[in-house]
Amino acid sequence: MQPFTQRVIEVIKNIPEGYVMTYGQVAGMAGSPRAARQVVRILHSMSEKHGLPWHRIVNAKGEIAIMDDESRFKQMLFLEGEGVPTDPNGRIDLDRFQFRSG
Repeated sequence: MQPFTQRVIEVIKNIPEGYVMTYGQVAGMAGSPRAARQVVRILHSMSEKHGLPWHRIVNAKGEIAIMDDESRFKQMLFLEGEGVPTDPNGRIDLDRFQFRSG
């Protein structure tokens, strides 16, 4: 496994319940701030294998980026189950729920 991939997995595993991070934020914390698309790839291919809380990752606007209706609804349910409300369009208030470590 590539070092960047390992760092992304660790960053995602450490997002506390009730918070979200953006793809770009995860990439930056993993050492490559311009690698948001790589974070998407890692989430897609490794979430199940590594038990990643994939539902805590949103786009830079605080929106659920999944286009598939079933998966989008599932992410909304998971977030709301952790106390992170979403509006009907799948948007989260980043000022309130974005995790900022350090």
